[in-house]
Amino acid sequence: MTGLNCLVTGATGYIGGRLVPELLDAGHRVRCLARSPEKLRDHAWAGRAEVVRGDVTDARSVAGALHGIDVAYYLVHALDSGSGFEERDRAAARVFTEQAHAAGVGRIVYLGGLTPADIPVRALSPHLRSRAEVGEILLAGAVPAAVLRAAVIIGSGSASFEMLRYLTERLPVMVTPSWVSTRCQPIAVRDVLRYLVGCATLPPDVDRAFDIGGPDVVTYEEMMRRYAAVAELPHRLILRVPMLTPGLSSHWIGLVTPVPRALARPLAESLRHEVVCAEHDIARYVPDPPGAPIGFDRALALALRRVREADVTTRWSSASLPGAPSDPLPTDPDWAGGSLYTDRRERAVDASPDALWRVVEGIGGENGWYSFPLAWAVRGWLDRLVGGAGIRRGRRDAARLRVGDSLDFWRVEEIRPGRLLRLRAEMRLPGLAWLEMYVDPDPDPAPDPAPDSAPDPDHGPDSDPAPDPEGPTVAGPARARYRQRALFHPHGLLGHLYWWSVSPFHAVVFGGMARNIARAAEHPDSDTR
Repeated sequence: MTGLNCLVTGATGYIGGRLVPELLDAGHRVRCLARSPEKLRDHAWAGRAEVVRGDVTDARSVAGALHGIDVAYYLVHALDSGSGFEERDRAAARVFTEQAHAAGVGRIVYLGGLTPADIPVRALSPHLRSRAEVGEILLAGAVPAAVLRAAVIIGSGSASFEMLRYLTERLPVMVTPSWVSTRCQPIAVRDVLRYLVGCATLPPDVDRAFDIGGPDVVTYEEMMRRYAAVAELPHRLILRVPMLTPGLSSHWIGLVTPVPRALARPLAESLRHEVVCAEHDIARYVPDPPGAPIGFDRALALALRRVREADVTTRWSSASLPGAPSDPLPTDPDWAGGSLYTDRRERAVDASPDALWRVVEGIGGENGWYSFPLAWAVRGWLDRLVGGAGIRRGRRDAARLRVGDSLDFWRVEEIRPGRLLRLRAEMRLPGLAWLEMYVDPDPDPAPDPAPDSAPDPDHGPDSDPAPDPEGPTVAGPARARYRQRALFHPHGLLGHLYWWSVSPFHAVVFGGMARNIARAAEHPDSDTR
């Protein structure tokens, strides 16, 4: 069979980023529609797929992306709970199905949520209701649609798996809400991807929803106990408390796990109702091979192996979180100007540029931030208390980064291997913030002047910061130069007050970071984190 032309929306997300290589390996041609195409630049499959810029709410960009497409995968949804998110989801789905019909697309494939059969859609939580409504809109359109409905997806890096993993590993005694006794039917991410790829070749007359799940029907309490067994943890004591609402549960999940409250709430709400597959008709069209669907314990073991081997291709945090800043660095030509505060540090380093770059690229997560750990921890806790990402999202990979990766409460905005790492803050701030780290060869360093933390009212070129270092040069024949620049674009008076209130601590936080990164490169066996 000749490969099909496939469009994947949501390719920067958890499922979309894994679906693209599966489609390519199946012989199909893939085009990705993304608001920020640069986030896909460093994926291993980037050179094999076409990437176009656009937004599913913009009919013109959707029409262009759908031109010449046979199968369109709709894998986007709103994560926020703000006013009007349900209507935005509905409007985007209408735009997509209308433009797909106009472009002559042969099929739409959508991954939604499994909903309880005995509860009307209007009585569901806002997020479950929105997923169900999007599926109904796509099925009501003129293009044949396959709506796959899944409950808990188990795979390395999935939000459901990370929530289960951290709750079970960190709490030997758990006080849990009553929903831990509700039954659900988890499914391995490998089976989800297999069904999604198989839907590309469904017969044209198939226009319906399919329930997809694994072979096990379990309660969340059973899932935690079975996770502990697979991970070889001691027996967990679980105490149920009925007064824990989904709202309170989301705060509790946010405190214990890396999953922020904004994402934890819809996950907790989805577990209030029993979600068990009513049919397995998908197997008539996408036959299950021997050993599939994958059982719950094996899905856990496969996910844990990926985590332990640092082979997690996408994570739940691959997609931007609600409320996180998404603006480009203010040096972008579209930026209109305004104050831009900077803190610059520079050091000569008695190590090779490669050794220094390894330290830079390995920053964050379990490797730490090389200065005043308590200050970083407190800032992370404060961020989580106001609904931010916090500092516990960690890293996708312990040694390698790519554009779009989440890194604690930062996101990788730009990376030039061996040269530059630029991070954009996703913590809650009265403004926008970036942190840049540069590595340069420096065979003949000059004396280092003092640091500059003064406000810079100019936007400046998007280029390397001018040398403005901190501290004395390192003794001996330095072979690399480390340059660091923190930038803050304040929003209103509160933004200016914020910068001036924290600037006295920059010598400790940013100055210490520069010193310790240099020392870590010079003495790789010492612990300078």
